Amino acid sequence: MEVVALVSGGKDSCFAMMRLLRWLISFPSMMPSTSSTVTCIRREQGLKYNVTAGDEVEDMFALLSEVKRQIPSITAVSSGAIASDYQRLRVESVCSRLGLVSLAYLWKQDQTSLFDEMIRRGIVAIIVKDARIVLDDFEVILHSSDPIAPVGILHPLAFHLELKPNSSGTIENSTIDQESSSCLYEVDGAIVHSDLESKQETLSPVTTVDACISKTGKKLFSIGCWVQDPCGTSKGLKADLVAVLSRIENQLKEEGLGWVNVLYVHLFISSMKEFGLANEIYVSFITEQKCPLGVPSRSTVELPLVQVGLGNASVEVLVTNEQAKRVLHVQSISCWAPSCIGPYSQATLHGEILYMAGQLGLDPPTMKLCPGGPTAELELALRNSEAVANAFGCSIFSSAIHFLVYCSAHLTSSEKEEVEHELHSSYVTNLDCSNTGSFPTILYVFASGLPKGAYVEIKPVLYVPTNDGVVATRELEAGGSWQASSKAFSAWGAQYSDLDDSFCQVHTIGGKICSAVVSVTNAIASKICSTTEQRYYLEEHLKALARFCAFQLAKILIDNGFSWDNLTMLRFYYSIEHSVTMDVMSRAFSEAFAELEEGGVGSCTTNGPPIFNIVPVSASGCSTSMSDIISCELLASKV
Repeated sequence: MEVVALVSGGKDSCFAMMRLLRWLISFPSMMPSTSSTVTCIRREQGLKYNVTAGDEVEDMFALLSEVKRQIPSITAVSSGAIASDYQRLRVESVCSRLGLVSLAYLWKQDQTSLFDEMIRRGIVAIIVKDARIVLDDFEVILHSSDPIAPVGILHPLAFHLELKPNSSGTIENSTIDQESSSCLYEVDGAIVHSDLESKQETLSPVTTVDACISKTGKKLFSIGCWVQDPCGTSKGLKADLVAVLSRIENQLKEEGLGWVNVLYVHLFISSMKEFGLANEIYVSFITEQKCPLGVPSRSTVELPLVQVGLGNASVEVLVTNEQAKRVLHVQSISCWAPSCIGPYSQATLHGEILYMAGQLGLDPPTMKLCPGGPTAELELALRNSEAVANAFGCSIFSSAIHFLVYCSAHLTSSEKEEVEHELHSSYVTNLDCSNTGSFPTILYVFASGLPKGAYVEIKPVLYVPTNDGVVATRELEAGGSWQASSKAFSAWGAQYSDLDDSFCQVHTIGGKICSAVVSVTNAIASKICSTTEQRYYLEEHLKALARFCAFQLAKILIDNGFSWDNLTMLRFYYSIEHSVTMDVMSRAFSEAFAELEEGGVGSCTTNGPPIFNIVPVSASGCSTSMSDIISCELLASKV
């Protein structure tokens, strides 16, 4: 990688170059210095930069455009940004438009430690105060010809330094003449600004693809969309993903919403080998222009979709009907945490819940998976997640609501045990539940493939309270069918009276947030279905298991003061081991929820699309050594 450095002459930008050499990044062997006339005027004052003619950022765009023209091998830009989002976002904006990578190896570094390191490595920082600049030649460039208050820019052509009166310092007299230097170039400022988003291809959905929808909740809800392809006639990932994203986009429009309202995207694809193609299609729908408040966070995994008749793509999005969120989107490669180069962010905060993008065991400065196998990846993924959490003033150790751990289905039995042991020793044993009241719910899901061939990917959901620790909660709807009939509830519950609650994890926070995981293991299934033959994937047994899951979830919500309207996410993971199609699973759960409502055990709004999303996986469970027949994952919120 060849890099151009933005150098002010200060210690930070110079030390950033030293960090580049540490990571084996090179500068071009014949690097000319390039200068241009700059306006130094900030016309766009917002934190997030929008392309604005005449702004100083456009001067940087013009300058780097010229550098790229002269040295086409340049692929990245280095800056000395440490804590300024204002500076970082502007450099990232320019890099994005020029197809360059932003490198900010000092970003979010502890400044005391950074200063100590500069001293150890021999940086000599001098505060210049004894010398003054004397202009030998200059020109005035008229910036604004306003008749009352014209504005001009003084452009130095040659200068030298002189000591100030009464100064005790010494300095050699020197003159720098631009015109006599063969390494200085003037930049033509008349560069046409380009926006990569405007060049993106608009993709039309394939009309033959049957895309289905699920939807939870009312004010904060999930929309799931998948391809109905039981006969395996899919034309490939492109057709399926375009159809799915188009269907979600239309659903958002029907509700008066858009991609700006999306907080999180779960992208499921049939083959990680087509990750690049999936990204190309994704960015044609979800762009920074459509998401002025910040692009949603995202996780991407490979699942056995084709095997169960779901085509090659499935997507679930978390949506709010409010345009209020805080997004962290750092595209610069740094030592802080893995960058997100593209239209997805590290984390999104809405209300008091932080939804974090899937974190891999990537080494931030190199963006490569760490060596050492699954446990090493998990350890680094935890560290990366903590860095992101700290940016929001919270911690994965004291703020966790729910922890979803994706593992590669290719792990050996011993590797699975090592992953769980590592999570327990490095994370669970260090949890501080003083803020949240109890341990977070934890679910392991085994996926066919993960990005970059990773073994592990973690996706934490965190609680970030307001400054005063108080938040206005929405009142539960009184009356109506949610007031479950005690007789009906007791009748349903009597069927499962001999079961203890070991199959269920529940974590609530202040009556505002509820997370739950229900695991239907072989032992539980044998009692529900009254059989020891373990043929639980026969349709009659699946209906019984779905009925059990529906009742337990309703009970969790009722016991903790929540309703179905508070539901923000509900997924049922099931193993493809016994080749059950999506149609069969979906029908079993739809009938179970309909029966639940008819029996007076809570309203599930069954007159619309299903409130759940069914996700086929290689395996899932509350432990890596257990494989549930069905794993239920629920999140409800009043914040």
